This record gives sequence, C-alpha cells and structure tokens, in this order.
Amino acid sequence: MSAPTELRRELNLADLVLMQVVFVVGSGWVETAAKLGPSQLVFWMLAIAAFYLPQAAVVIHLNSRMPLEGGLYQWAKAGFGEFAGFLVAWNLWVFAIVIMASFYLMVATNLSYLLGPGFARVTSAAWYTPLVSVLLVALLLGVAVRGLGLGKWFTGLGGVAQILTYVALIGLPLLALRRGTLGAYRPFAAEMPAVSLYSLNIFGKMALGAMSGFEFVALMAGEAKRPERSIARSVVIATPLIAMMFILGTATVLAFVPRDEIDLVSPIPQTLTFGVRGLGVAASIAPALIVLLLARQLGALNMIFSGNTRLPMIAGWDGLLPAWFTRLHPRWRPPVNSILFVGLVTLALALLSLTGAGTQEAFQLLENGGGILYAMAYVALFAIPLFGTRRLGWTPPSGSASPRRRGSR
Repeated sequence: MSAPTELRRELNLADLVLMQVVFVVGSGWVETAAKLGPSQLVFWMLAIAAFYLPQAAVVIHLNSRMPLEGGLYQWAKAGFGEFAGFLVAWNLWVFAIVIMASFYLMVATNLSYLLGPGFARVTSAAWYTPLVSVLLVALLLGVAVRGLGLGKWFTGLGGVAQILTYVALIGLPLLALRRGTLGAYRPFAAEMPAVSLYSLNIFGKMALGAMSGFEFVALMAGEAKRPERSIARSVVIATPLIAMMFILGTATVLAFVPRDEIDLVSPIPQTLTFGVRGLGVAASIAPALIVLLLARQLGALNMIFSGNTRLPMIAGWDGLLPAWFTRLHPRWRPPVNSILFVGLVTLALALLSLTGAGTQEAFQLLENGGGILYAMAYVALFAIPLFGTRRLGWTPPSGSASPRRRGSR
C-alpha cells in the first residue's frame, strides 16, 4: 500500500508502553474484581493465565509478521478475506465509539468528586454531563487534528498519571496501617471462589474487559518507529506492570470500601475519599490524585479516539468507504475528515445514552454494549493464527519450534 507512507512515524517504545498502560488499565475494573471479595486474587491469576498471556502472544506474533496501520483489521483481512476484515473493523470501531461515550460519563463523575459538595447544585444539574461531553469532544478534536506529534504527549501524560495514581492507591493502606486508621490489610490473601453464574460473569469481565487492549495500539503501527519490534517490546514491558496494578489496586478497594457500597462509575476516587479519612494532612492528597485520574482518562480518551479515527481512513484506502475519509491534514498528516466524523458520532451517542436514564444506568448500558462488540473482535484475533494460516501461507508454531514462512499470499 502506498497510502501509509504518507503518515508520520511519531511513536517510539516509551510512547507505546505508556499507551498500553493508559488503554489497558481502566479505573473501573478494580471495582468489578472487588465484588468478588477475597477470591479476587484467584480470579485475577486465572484471567492472566487464560486470557492475558495468550492475547499478548498472539498480538506479538501477528504484529511481527504484519506491522501494518490498522492492526487487527489488516490481520483479519489477510487471514479471512475482505468481508471478515470489514466485520472486525466495524466491531472495533463501534466498540471504541461506545467506550468513548462511557468515558465522557466517567470524566464528568470524577470531576464532580474533585469539585466536592460545594458544587453539588452544578454537578447534579441535567445540563452538567452533556456540557462536559461537548467540551471533551472539542478538546479531542483539537488534539487529534494536530496529529500524534502532540497526541502522544497527551496520552503519555495520561499513562504517567495512571501509574502515579496506582502507586498512591497501593500505598494508601500502608499509610493507614501506620497511622492506625486501618485495622488489617492482606493484599495477597486468597480464598477459593464459589462457582456460580455471578462469579463467572465477573470473571468474564475481568478477563475480556480488564485484561484486553494490547492489539489496539497496533491500529497505529504505520505511525510507530520499527513497529515489528517496538510494539512487541511494549507488550512485554507492560504485561507485569499492568497485572500488579490490577491486583494491588483491587486489594486497596476491598480494604476501605464495603462491597455493597462500591461506586460502579468511579471506584478509585471513592476509595481515595474513604481511605484518607482520619489521616490529617495526608487527606489533602485525595484531590491531587483525582486530578491524576482525570489526566489518565483524558489520555485514554485521546488514544482511543486517535486509534478509532484510523479505521475509517484505512477502510477508505481499501475502497470500502468514500475517499473523503482518507483526506490527511496537509501539514500534520492525520485523517481530518475521519476525526471530525468520529467526534460527532461519539458526542451524539453520549447524549442519547443519557436520555431517560441516570449516569450509572447509562454507564452500564454503554460498558456492556462495548464489551459484546469487543468480544466479537477477539474471536477473530484468536482465530487468525489457528485457522487463517493457510491463506497467509504460514505454518503455525508447534511445541518449541518457531513458525516458518512457506510462501506469500
């Protein structure tokens, strides 16, 4: 393809690692796992073994062979044909649209925690969340049009903020123990989980929801430096870091918040608010940590938005959408028309989701819908190395043997 050569290669290894962290480590998944109580550790380990590590292996394998702008869309198209590739791209695109709309709700809710009770009349007003959504879309459009030269710093700041937030979250029980405001803290205490439809539902969310995302960075492989190596390395570096953030973050939520009182939309600000009570001067750090959490959410929004705008552009290269979507900015080279289209669609969905529903209900609706769409894309991801190798001309790896290239498509 000649079109990708017009894109600027702005992303290096550090950028990709921070993108992995900011995309994969969501703040809401510790709430999901905390619903399981002490059995959360067993479920996290099962999710890592059954989904997280296999996902990392497949992404590294496919990206090393096809480091192309569009990532999973390109891999599915090569393995199963254009129609299957289009369906995968459609699921990824709608998933990202839905998840971005849910992020608008999360940012609005976390901002209300930061503003505090003094602004309750503002944050509870019917116009508050729609106004925040409009402002967020305007910000995303401005950053995205400027290109990844600016966007990577925006996302990188979000990644650093997320790491700092989790460092503080993980350290909070230790400080509370020292000050005597927490009776006990056993982050690695485990008990065997009860097998039920409820626990299996939670496990599915932890595996597919919390542990997914390595392939999303590959959507921008054509804008990464040496993507066949740098994306694989970013996955290897991010994997243990992300696992520990999830496990210890969930333990902190369990230490401070009763299971039946956990906030479904913003569990980390809630945990910070509960955890700093009685700590005197240390309580002043809670607003600063919520600011860091907001920075992470803005960085994640920017990354998801940027990656999602590439899918209509690539579909335009393939003639599946009008060439209007492929128009690049003359100076900074992002797909400006695709950016505008995605921004308007996400805003419309966010506003529609609030019609006749509260913030918590709208968030759950968007999150569940996005999870179903993402699951369909993952069916394709794992099917490619299992069933698409004949079309690709590859011999799949067996045992310790490495795959051989038998021919070209």
